[in-house]
Amino acid sequence: MDFALILLLILIGTGALWGLDRWLWAPGRERRAQALAEAGKTGDAALARKEPIYVEYARAFFPVILIVFFIRSFLAEPFRIPSESMLPTLYVGDFILVNKFSYGVRLPVANVKVLDSGLPKRGEVVVFRFPGDPSINYIKRVVGIPGDHILYKDKKLYINGTPMEQGDGRPYFFSPESNAHGQETLRVTENLDGIRHDILTTNRQDVPLPEIVVPVGQYFVMGDNRDHSNDSRYWGFVPDRNLVGKAFLIWFSWDVAGHDKWFWERIVWNRLGNSIH
Repeated sequence: MDFALILLLILIGTGALWGLDRWLWAPGRERRAQALAEAGKTGDAALARKEPIYVEYARAFFPVILIVFFIRSFLAEPFRIPSESMLPTLYVGDFILVNKFSYGVRLPVANVKVLDSGLPKRGEVVVFRFPGDPSINYIKRVVGIPGDHILYKDKKLYINGTPMEQGDGRPYFFSPESNAHGQETLRVTENLDGIRHDILTTNRQDVPLPEIVVPVGQYFVMGDNRDHSNDSRYWGFVPDRNLVGKAFLIWFSWDVAGHDKWFWERIVWNRLGNSIH
C-alpha cells in the first residue's frame, strides 16, 4: 500500500475516534458519572469519567499524524536512494528531501494537481512515479522539457541542435561490477542549461537514439550515471501528472557497504546537509 494512503487512513481513524468520544461518548460518561456521584458512589463516578485507553491514544496521536501528513503531502517528503543510476550526484544510501510544491500542489493519494506553482527546468533533479508502474518512485535529471529536440550521441547530449558543454573526463571507480569487462569509467562535468553537474560515462556503446521531440506536458529524463541508468532512453517520457517534486537536500547518508563498522562510523558525515544540483 501507498504510505500516504496508510497515513491518511490512520489520520481518519484517530480523528474519528477522538471526535466520536468528544461529541458522543464523553457526554454519556459524564451523565453516568453524575448519577453515580448523586448516589454517593464517588469512586465509581471517577472511573465512569475516565476515557478508554484507545481514545487517549487517538487524542495523543491525531495532531502528530496530522502534522506529519501535512508536511509530507504538501511541503517535503523523504526518499532513500536505492541504486547507482544517479552517481556521482547521489550515492546508494543517501536519504534526500523532495520539495512537494515546486511543480504544483497536489491532493494526497489522488495525486491530482489543484494549484500550479512552477514547472521542471532543464538540469533539475526530480522524483516521479515511474510511468510503467506508478507505485514505484524514480529519481532522474530533467534534460528535455516540452518542445525540446533531444539527441544523445557519442556520450554527448544535444538539445535543440546545441551540444551541452562537457569538461575533460577524469578516471572514476565506484564498484568492481560496474568497472568489469574493460569498462573504463570517466567523471565528466556537464553544463546543462547553466546547471553544472558531474556525470559518469564508460566505453560501452550508446543505445541508438534518434532525435526526438518532447511532447507537451511531458519530460525527458536521464540518470547522471549515463551508461547504468534505466531512463527515458528506454521507456519514454514522464507525464506531468507523475511528478512528485524537486530533490533539493541530502539530510542523511549511510555507508551501505560498511557492515563491519559501528553505527556512527557508517554515517557519511560529509554528505549530510549537502544541497542537490
